[in-house]
Amino acid sequence: MNISFYVLSENKAQDFLGFICQLTQTALNKSTQSVLILIEDEALLASLDASLWAQEATSFIPHQLIDDSDTVTRPDATSSMNDKTSTPVLLGNHMPADFKGIVLNTTAHPVNQFMTATHNAHPTRVLELIKPDSSSVDAGRHKYKSYQQLGYELTHFKV
Repeated sequence: MNISFYVLSENKAQDFLGFICQLTQTALNKSTQSVLILIEDEALLASLDASLWAQEATSFIPHQLIDDSDTVTRPDATSSMNDKTSTPVLLGNHMPADFKGIVLNTTAHPVNQFMTATHNAHPTRVLELIKPDSSSVDAGRHKYKSYQQLGYELTHFKV
């Protein structure tokens, strides 16, 4: 599995939602796989949900919220996670069963912790976001070491 760390500049960190939307769109443009955005912060989840729906018409990012049972929580959608072919982006605080796509991780935990709690999840790529504050940098170092010990391919980008 390839793990890419995006070390955000102060400017990018100030527009964190915008950067997540931009990175998500880039991932969708470069791959046919779905993207899971892992978020544990409920306020960030709500803000990102609104930001993804509010994108310009040319860069609209269709997405669904998932709850702990892998059920879509948007009121107008009644499908389960298995019916995600029409929605390329998923937002949630866990990794759905059988997930095999790209994970954009905004949490302080390495993705392998989410994988062990999930049945048969095998992400192909992980995108880690590191803000320029001490807690995010410390969490990034912990995640880097964890991934390194597991033998994953690691790259990093300063943005």
